[in-house]
Amino acid sequence: GTPFRREAWLIPSPQPGILMRATLFRPAGTGPFPLAIINHGSVEDPDQRALARLPQFPELTAWLVGRGYAVLVPERPGHGKTRGRYSESEGACGSPDFLSAGNATADDIAAVIGFAAKQPLFRPRGMLIIGNSAGGWGALALASRNPKTVAAIIGFAIGRGGRQHDLANNNCGPDRLVATAATYGRTARVPTRWLSAKNDTYFSPKLSARLAEAYAAGGGKVEYHLLPPIGREGHALIAAPAAVWQDYLARFLASLRQ
Repeated sequence: GTPFRREAWLIPSPQPGILMRATLFRPAGTGPFPLAIINHGSVEDPDQRALARLPQFPELTAWLVGRGYAVLVPERPGHGKTRGRYSESEGACGSPDFLSAGNATADDIAAVIGFAAKQPLFRPRGMLIIGNSAGGWGALALASRNPKTVAAIIGFAIGRGGRQHDLANNNCGPDRLVATAATYGRTARVPTRWLSAKNDTYFSPKLSARLAEAYAAGGGKVEYHLLPPIGREGHALIAAPAAVWQDYLARFLASLRQ
């Protein structure tokens, strides 16, 4: 049998009448549980987004549930069966607006947080926000707002505008992305941990390191780790076996409890 219970949830989005489909994974017991929210990545292609399946992160979810967390995995508007308007677009590749794109993602994540904070099943504080790729970028935008309910943010393969025309290491506007990371970092005081793999062709090691440095230079609290190559594409780091990333997460969570 499955080691945890799974429930389908519907969560109000910032768009009137649009409910985010979400899956809740919960440990045994009645709670209230500490909550982790895992936020998926995104693509600009509307056909791909429409076909997106409900996001699942089985390795990460099982690891968190095994440590007593309830895990909520929402599907944001403009994706899959949640439908609704896609508010997270970065715009034309020649002049991408990474700031607005990240803030729109953060608005959706904030809606999930606000809803979850009212549920007796979860502890209203000490939430862990996890983001993959564009979801991680949105989590940085959220960090710049310092939500009181959030204890920490973990980002896997953070960024936006990667692999334009499906070319490796071809970012839409790397300098603009770095400048935006610094903007988010200026007001963010939530502890963050960033994990990237050496063979991520969406955000190269050089670019991901620049992003972390810019975020920290702005004042953001970041610890960045570059992990060895994972499979054929390091951008899928979040889906790698727990053995690959668990030590970094375990140390981070332990540091929060001190």
